Parts: sequence; C-alpha cells; structure tokens
Amino acid sequence: MSVAIVLVEHEGGRIKDATLATVTAAAKLGEVHALVAGQGVGAVAEAAAKIAGVTRVHVADDAAYAHNLAENVAPVAAALMKDHGDYFVAPATTTGKNIAPRVAALLDVMQVSDILSVESADTFTRPIYAGNAIATVKSSDAKKVVTVRTTAFEKAAATGGSGTVEAVSGGGDAGLSAYVGSELSKSERPELTSAKIIVSGGRAFGSSDQFHALLDPLADKLKAGVGASRAAVDAGYAPNDYQVGQTGKIVAPEVYVAIGISGAIQHLAGMKDSKTIVAINKDEDAPIFQVADIGLVGDLFKIVPELTEKL
Repeated sequence: MSVAIVLVEHEGGRIKDATLATVTAAAKLGEVHALVAGQGVGAVAEAAAKIAGVTRVHVADDAAYAHNLAENVAPVAAALMKDHGDYFVAPATTTGKNIAPRVAALLDVMQVSDILSVESADTFTRPIYAGNAIATVKSSDAKKVVTVRTTAFEKAAATGGSGTVEAVSGGGDAGLSAYVGSELSKSERPELTSAKIIVSGGRAFGSSDQFHALLDPLADKLKAGVGASRAAVDAGYAPNDYQVGQTGKIVAPEVYVAIGISGAIQHLAGMKDSKTIVAINKDEDAPIFQVADIGLVGDLFKIVPELTEKL
C-alpha cells in the first residue's frame, strides 16, 4: 500500500486545522503517516497520533526545527520519502508552500500545487487563472509532492486514531538560514482560516481608522474574524495577515461578509467557497454581487453601523 507523509503544522503546541484537511486528502492516496518537526513537540506528536486515519507519526525533535525553517525541515521529509514514502502532502499554507518545493527539489520531482481533489493515484485537479478554470494534472513521478487547498477537503477527526510515534533523526541545522525573530499581531479573534464567520473590508473604508471603527464592532457582535482585500492591505488599512485572496489566505467560512469590496478576481479566488456570501457595496454593478447570496446596495458608512446596532 502506498504511504502518504503529511506535514503537520502546529503552533503553540496545537495542531492547526489545515493539517486535518490535509490528512483527509492524504487518506485518498494511501496509508497516512505524519511528520512532526519542531523543538519540544512530544505533545504535538501524541496529538497527531490521535488524528483519525494516521497510522504512524515521525517526530524530528531538535532545536534546528524549532521555527520550521524550510532549509532544515525539508531534508528530514526528503529522507523519509526516500525510505518509504510515496507522497509528501502539505497544506498549501505559508509554511507548506515554503517547505514542499524544497522537498520536491531534493527528490528531483515536480510538485503538484494546491490540489482540489484526488482523481486517482497520479491524477489531481487544481485551480488555474485565479480559480476561474480547473486543470486536471497527471504526474508520472515515482514519488509525488503535493500541496493541498485545505478548504476543498473536510477536516479529519482530531481524535479517534491510534497511530504509533517514533523519533527520526535529520540533518540538523543545514546552516543555510537562521531564525532572527518574529513580529506577530495578537488578536482574540478567530484565525481566518478556521473562523466560521468572517467580516472583510475593502479600500472603500477610506482609512485605517474607519476600517477598524466600523468593522471591529461588527466582528465583535458576530464573534467573527476580520479580513481585508488586497487593496485595503496595500493602502495600509489592515495588516498583511488580514489579506484574503489568491495572494493572501484562502478561506471558506460558514458566512463571509464582504464590505466595500468590489470583487476582483484575486479576492474572489480566496473566498468564493464560503457557504454564504453577503456583499455590501454602493456600486450595484460590482462583481462581488455575482457570487453573493445576499447583496445590499448602499453606503457602507450607514449600513454597517445600523447592522451592528441591530445585531
């Protein structure tokens, strides 16, 4: 039976939801093994072993892997692939997109990126042209490296599995990069890729102050995550990690509220899989209304405060 090795994304001792969707995709390819790399990650490994469908967890626990530097983690994954892996499967997130290409290069194979479905052992579908077309691609490589659009797959159950845990040694610090520090924005709001409700704003807000003055109270009422269009981020209204779209985060919440967002292709590529889309825009011809389930044509500076007050 083929073996698919899943890269486990974790932070603060918690496995990210993107990993659970990646496990579902990997299960369509064969027996699922997991790779946990980091420092002091025993608890993460134990949690990974409990994911439904995972039969074995490989743990690379070393200071060299503490910050998921791709230059250090990729050789561990490549070595596992050479020993017994047929597929290396990573979520198409910032971390996955950083590590997977290096694994592919070390194995001297192509990478199949951002898959939407597994058609067979060697055939996948993936979006092209910012999601406006779906390509069916077939890989002839003996070992395959795949990244997964996590919103396209259901999440595997986080419990119920009984995988074994075993330590693996890697090459340690490759000496090609070094962790200097992180500047992270802290928020009590749900993370965009796992939020059930997202309110998202565009450049029509006019300023950072108005963006937060109007969106934050609405998000508080809905217990929602806050997103932004690329235009709003480029204008400095919101930080980069708010960005939803082809060049930002891919989201698929239960409800996505797009406010003052025109609906450029790059933005739609990141949110059009949302279950229900609500659009508020004063331009009735805005493309966002073509994908919206509920549309309100009007001035966001009147509608948003009124909506917030009535919730």
